Amino acid sequence: MIKVYNTLTKNKETFTPIDENYVKVYVCGPTVYDYAHIGNARSVVVYDVLFRLLKSCYNKVTYVRNITD
Repeated sequence: MIKVYNTLTKNKETFTPIDENYVKVYVCGPTVYDYAHIGNARSVVVYDVLFRLLKSCYNKVTYVRNITD
């Protein structure tokens, strides 16, 4: 069981995927407009960790990230 913090309700809630065997994650990637900085790396690291956690708990996980230009 995975609990995530819901910023709308300000509570930890149990993550329940729509399909119990297949989790899909879409992440809006960085908008590249200037030099790279630590903020660009933050989302990559955070969502990579989330993907690995989900993969250890569910049979199939698809992770998609875009890069806006």
